[in-house]
Amino acid sequence: MRILVIGSGGVGDAVARIAARREFFELLVVADVDPGRAERTVAAARKHDVGVDRFRSATVDASDPASVEALAREHGATHVLNAVDPRLVMPIFTGVLAAGAHYLDMAMSLSRPHAERPHELPGVKLGDEQFALAGSWVDAGRLALVGIGVEPGLSDVLARYASDHLFSHIDELGVRDGANLVVRGPDGDPVFAPSFSIWTTIEECLNPPVVWSADRAEAGAGLEDGWHTVPPFHDPEVFDFPEPIGPVECVHVEHEEVLLMPRWLDARTVTFKYGLGEEFIGVLRTLHRLGLDSTEPVSVRGAQVSPRDVVAAVLPDPATIGPQMTGSTCAGVLVTGTGLDGAPREVYLHHIVDNAWSMAEYGAQCVVWQTAVNPVIALELLAAGTWQGVGVLGPEAFPPEPFLDLLAAPEPAGYGSPWALQERPPRAAAG
Repeated sequence: MRILVIGSGGVGDAVARIAARREFFELLVVADVDPGRAERTVAAARKHDVGVDRFRSATVDASDPASVEALAREHGATHVLNAVDPRLVMPIFTGVLAAGAHYLDMAMSLSRPHAERPHELPGVKLGDEQFALAGSWVDAGRLALVGIGVEPGLSDVLARYASDHLFSHIDELGVRDGANLVVRGPDGDPVFAPSFSIWTTIEECLNPPVVWSADRAEAGAGLEDGWHTVPPFHDPEVFDFPEPIGPVECVHVEHEEVLLMPRWLDARTVTFKYGLGEEFIGVLRTLHRLGLDSTEPVSVRGAQVSPRDVVAAVLPDPATIGPQMTGSTCAGVLVTGTGLDGAPREVYLHHIVDNAWSMAEYGAQCVVWQTAVNPVIALELLAAGTWQGVGVLGPEAFPPEPFLDLLAAPEPAGYGSPWALQERPPRAAAG
């Protein structure tokens, strides 16, 4: 396997560091618009490479499909991992298809809210542009594995596991993400420093969140009729995350799981809620009120700049805040329904990563490490032929056991980061 990773920000850098310990690939090229950043990632990965000189750096314009195609062909890439902002999904997606390689990403093509009823109906949904080209990937005999980060990604694998092994009927697949992370400045006081790309966070938090309802799908006689939208930050709930995190207020956020899970899994409802916290929600509301979430360029002293790009530029780079960060992050899916014994059941399948551990082991802060480990596992399964497929497929389309076994198994056999299953009192019984 010859891998091209496009993007050497926090996640792309962590991908290289994680992959350096694995033997399943022949070559890994890290490409970025900033050649210096790609070179730094490669230098860090080479220090821990268990192979012989398997890492290269390159420069790429990810907004240009021809540049992506040319680079993939130059290095004979068999698989291309997209590790950049979702606004660049489609040029990379089409460039990889033209190059004849397989494709993976962790975030899907962008949505566009419904022009007239954004808080009732979806317009162009996350991933619609990619699924529209599914036939071309099938015809080419190539796989586009979309949404294989942590959320989407690991959450979808856990949902498939619950569907296969724990439930006879699922009422709700409820993805819940929360953390107790704190970033401190030089004076020791907490500072506002998002642990993931603020560009992406603004996109998913301020767009109308999507919810899946099988009742609506059946009433409308089709899959597309099952998706509807609610206002941003809708329906806050305090979700009790496993220790050491505890209770965190979560709200509806636009996310790919809601668009992926219903395509392969049978559930009456699918939701995604994110533990943003009061301060973060307040900042996002202010950015929106001031127009600083806009991606449309404005003229500033003769230069054309995007307000959202300015916000991203003035905030700390998520790849650099690990040393100032403490706490843990948790990703998972709460599954409610009927167990295999016919009784009501509620379980939270989840994965927790402690920042001190990920920094000590990989030099990567916990949120980007938790995102990056999943495409590396997927690539290893594809290299072994354990996961196979053609077309545009989500993580739910593949058997979950090999993935979860590799994630949890101690090194060097696996990745040494166990997932867990927490039984909870069924809501009806608990009430």
